Amino acid sequence: MSTTEGLALDRETIARIDASDQLTDVLAIPEHLRDALWKVESAGLEPWDSPGGIIVAGMGGSAIGGEFARAILGDHASRPLLTARAYGLPSWTTNETTVVCASYSGDTEEALTCYEAAGVIGARRVVLTSGGKLAEMARADGVPVIPVAGGYQPRAAVAYMTVGVLEVAALAGVGPRMNSEIDVAADHLEELVIEWGPDGVDAGEAKTLARALNGTVPIIAGAGLTTAIAYRWKTQINENAKSPAYSQELPEMDHNEIEGWASVAEFGRFAAVFLDDDDTHPRVKERMELTSRLIKPGAAGVYRVNSRGRTTVERVFSLVLLGDLVSLYLAVLRGVDPEPVELLQALKNELARGG
Repeated sequence: MSTTEGLALDRETIARIDASDQLTDVLAIPEHLRDALWKVESAGLEPWDSPGGIIVAGMGGSAIGGEFARAILGDHASRPLLTARAYGLPSWTTNETTVVCASYSGDTEEALTCYEAAGVIGARRVVLTSGGKLAEMARADGVPVIPVAGGYQPRAAVAYMTVGVLEVAALAGVGPRMNSEIDVAADHLEELVIEWGPDGVDAGEAKTLARALNGTVPIIAGAGLTTAIAYRWKTQINENAKSPAYSQELPEMDHNEIEGWASVAEFGRFAAVFLDDDDTHPRVKERMELTSRLIKPGAAGVYRVNSRGRTTVERVFSLVLLGDLVSLYLAVLRGVDPEPVELLQALKNELARGG
C-alpha cells in the first residue's frame, strides 16, 4: 500500500488506481446540480401543502441530501425538514407530513420499510431513486417518482439527492425555491473544479490537505451549516479511502471529546479538520481557534477549512466538492481503488441470506 508523499495527484496517476473513474463523477457535480433540476421538472409535480413538514427517509449517500437541504434552507425553512435513517418513521409522523423516500438503488430495505409505513399512515409520499423495487412500488401505487441518473455509486449522486429534496420542500411549502441559487452554485463549482481538481496546482487546497491527512485518522468537526458536511467528509473517507474517520459537532465537542485529545497520541495518529463558514456563530469561531490550539500538542495535525461562495448552496457544495476530492486523493495516496465497497456489500449479502 503506497504512502509515498511525493506520489503525483494528476490524471494519469489517479487513473492507474481509480479503475472505475470515480474522479469523473466527483468533477461532474456542477453538471449534476443542473441536471437534477431538469429531472425534478420532468416528474411533473404540482404544488401541495404539507403542514407537518418533510421527512427524508433513507440511508447513507441517499439520506445526506435531506441533511444538506435542511442546512441550505436554514432559517428560510418554515416547517420541519428532518431525516429518518431507520426501519421506521418517527412516531409523530401524520398524514399531514410529506415523506420523501430516498434510495439511489431503489432497493435499500430501510427506505422500502419507510415507504410502506408512510402509506399506512396516509402521508403523502414522493420517491427519489434511479429505479429498483422502490420505483416499481411507487409507480404501482401512483406515487410520484423523481428520477435520478443511473450508473453511479450512491455516494456520487449527492447533487441529485440534495436538489430533489430542495425542490420537494419548495413544492410542499416548507421553504423557498432555490433553483437560481443552484444554477449560480454550479457555475461557481466549475471554477473550484479547475482549482482543486487533478489539473490544478499540486499546492492546491484539496491535494495539500489529502497529503497532510494521509496516514492519520481524521476527525472532522463542523458547526451549524457545516455539521452535515463534516459527516459527509467522514463517510467519503470511509468509503473512498477505505480508512477510519469520524465526525463531531461544535460546540458539543468542547463539552466532552476535547478531553480525549489530551492522550490521543497514545492511541495513534489522529488529525483534526475544522470546517468553517462565514455564518458560523462568533463564539463557535472562537471555540474553533481555542480548540485547535489546545489539542495541537497531541494531534498529528490540525487544519481549518473555510467554505467558499456567497449563497448557502455555493458554500455547502464548495465543501462537499473539496471533501469528495480529498477522500479520492487519499485513496490514491493509499493505493486503493475508491469504488469497491466490499465489506458493505458482504454485509448486505449476509442480511439477504438471513432474511
